[in-house]
Amino acid sequence: MSAENQASGDIDWAEKRYLLVDDFVGIRQLLRESLRNLGAKHIDQAASGGEAIVLLSKTRYDVVMCDYNLGDGKNGQQVLEEARLRNLMLPSSVWLMVSAEKSVESVMGAAEHQPDAYIIKPITEGVLLTRLNRVWNKKQIFREIDQAFADKDYLRAARLCEEQIALYPLHEIDLQRMKATLLLKSGVPEQARAVYEKVLEERDYNWARCGLGKIRMSAGEVEAAQQMFQAVIADNRFYIDAFDQLALSFQQQGKHEEAFGVLEKAAKLSPNSVPRQRAFGQTALKLGNIPVAEKAFRKCIEMGEYSVAKTVDAYFGLARVCGQKNDTKEAIRLLNAAVHQFGGDQVTLRAKITEGLVYHESGDYRRARKSGDELEAMLADETKQRPDSTTCLDMATLLFAVGVKDAPVTLLCYVARNNHDNAALLEDVQKIFDKARMGDEGTELIKASRQEAADMMNKGVLLWKTGKLIEAVEWMRVARKALPHNMRILFNSAQILISQLHQTGYVRELAEEAIGVLMHVDAIAPGQLRFAQLMEQLAMLAPVSGVVAAAAASEYEAANGAVPD
Repeated sequence: MSAENQASGDIDWAEKRYLLVDDFVGIRQLLRESLRNLGAKHIDQAASGGEAIVLLSKTRYDVVMCDYNLGDGKNGQQVLEEARLRNLMLPSSVWLMVSAEKSVESVMGAAEHQPDAYIIKPITEGVLLTRLNRVWNKKQIFREIDQAFADKDYLRAARLCEEQIALYPLHEIDLQRMKATLLLKSGVPEQARAVYEKVLEERDYNWARCGLGKIRMSAGEVEAAQQMFQAVIADNRFYIDAFDQLALSFQQQGKHEEAFGVLEKAAKLSPNSVPRQRAFGQTALKLGNIPVAEKAFRKCIEMGEYSVAKTVDAYFGLARVCGQKNDTKEAIRLLNAAVHQFGGDQVTLRAKITEGLVYHESGDYRRARKSGDELEAMLADETKQRPDSTTCLDMATLLFAVGVKDAPVTLLCYVARNNHDNAALLEDVQKIFDKARMGDEGTELIKASRQEAADMMNKGVLLWKTGKLIEAVEWMRVARKALPHNMRILFNSAQILISQLHQTGYVRELAEEAIGVLMHVDAIAPGQLRFAQLMEQLAMLAPVSGVVAAAAASEYEAANGAVPD
């Protein structure tokens, strides 16, 4: 059946596949009867969030009706969150969140993961049919667009939006919103900006103002972006994305008190978000607000138990809180739980660093020194790659605290070289030097490290600009090995590899190298506009546009783990 026919309301409900998720068998039976009265034949049922995930992993359903409260285990919000993240739903499938809950907290929590509709119990057959018809018709207009999106062919999906606007003018605003999102993912922010500005000429849509704010923030127009987010919040105090973006903008400027204030309001408004509670706890801990940090981290761990967004950061944060409350026993229990539940070398390393900090903050200097000695020995092994910047800062803090000098200085210079244009992070580095009573020396070391990184990058760019592409590619490989977390070096390295592909034609090894660099960037700092721009350039170079890049990215993820969306 064509999308046009379906959009007209002529829908065949009989052959579609349905999943009903509710912990009460009586409710499931009522919903099943309602669906059967519509002619539905293929109806599966799940009594818990865990059962729902198992069924979603095996079958592609057309319609899922999921209760918000599912008793013990995952709730409906967490099932939807996991289904979205693991791509367990077809792009054109319908997700109806069902609940007797009318609280702002519940509705906001579910709305963050964008179900197609939120239905309050009790549900009559008339209400069910009306909502199903409305949502299904709308989803079918987006069917081809969603499929192009799933194929990561974002530019084609954006073009399809334009075609659908001509066919379905009633849905123009929704299609314009989707088009702007796709253009951003395609790495053409100026075209996305034009869409947002055109929409805003007609009406002040908050999603358009928020989208424009994100583009301005990425372009370095931070104050202008903040004004847009603040205007959205003033207009709609429930627009949670504006809170999150405003807090992020303050964090990037190193304005932690302002970020804390925004996150406090956001967490009160919509508390059931693991990433938000984690950011709230970390900001509170940074400001020394121990009671708030403890509450946020405990909430984060509680919600994370059944969430795909479960994070080890909450365990480390709460352990630091316990250390500052002299509850060493609880802190060590949390660290052991983190290693047991998450595993891996990086988690073990972070646990060892946090253990040392906990001992030091609780006054057990002998054990803190022992942890410091073990870490110093690990740093002496030059064959092992340094951890991420945040872990390096924690390690340097501990080593200075237990009286080690040379190793933390080396570590902080490494962080400065890898983040030579990140003003907020360099400020944190300077604070660690200040605390170690090395303020002036630290300032000079940071300056020299920044220059060293800039020289490495400039040499590669100069080789590239003067047409010495092979030498530029080789030099940037050296630079990447020396500074594996330097975003500008990584981006320029990928750009130079793409230039080489332009000159030589498509070479699979070079393309995979460029994709590997970009996926590494996306793992360090997800959502960068330049990432989307370069991935799009790579896709255009591939023999089958879009598909090859997507396949290569999938191969990278299979080998290295999922990359955050």
